[in-house]
Amino acid sequence: MPNPLHPSAHVLTVAATGASGALFTREMLLTLERDERVQRINFIASDNALRVFAEELGIKGRNNLVEQLLGKKSEKVHALNNDDIGANVASGSYPTRAMIVIPCSMGTLARVAHGLAGNLIDRAADVCLKEKRPLVLCTRETPLNRVHIRNMDWAAEAGATIYPLIPTFYNQPKSFDEMAYQFACRVLQFVGLEQKDAYRWGQENSLRRRGDAEKNKA
Repeated sequence: MPNPLHPSAHVLTVAATGASGALFTREMLLTLERDERVQRINFIASDNALRVFAEELGIKGRNNLVEQLLGKKSEKVHALNNDDIGANVASGSYPTRAMIVIPCSMGTLARVAHGLAGNLIDRAADVCLKEKRPLVLCTRETPLNRVHIRNMDWAAEAGATIYPLIPTFYNQPKSFDEMAYQFACRVLQFVGLEQKDAYRWGQENSLRRRGDAEKNKA
């Protein structure tokens, strides 16, 4: 495996917080796992995210969390402890292409917007902002109150991208997995990792369903 410090290698941070949308976390990790350009994914799940995983995906506890999410062991996805404020992603000297928080709770948004870095997710996000690296916050809440909206404005002004967790329907997804996959493709395209089998509006030869893409790979 290439050295993740090499400039051609892609190292990303993916974080999950305590908002509904665990399926989107799993699909993001699966998509990055398959992408040969990505050499390492540093994955952080908050305690509240674990509660959501249990409710929505039937995942229990932190033991073998990555294997539970992906359905297999991974040499690429590395789980970090949210309490480990001294982990690699807590330093600006560690090379990270981008950070994606999916889903992003309003509590996490608030801490990022106001520079409060009491855990690893908050600190890693703060590092991305200070180092001018892409930070994508896939916010998940409705309705929004004025505090939520103001925090989005503050975070965006600091350099984050507010990317609400809103799936597309124009690609006619046939399952929740397809819906989550297309959203992952959109986010990854935004950070420079375009997926070749993503649906693209206006392209006649664009694959409409992920199932078709998988058949064409066979």
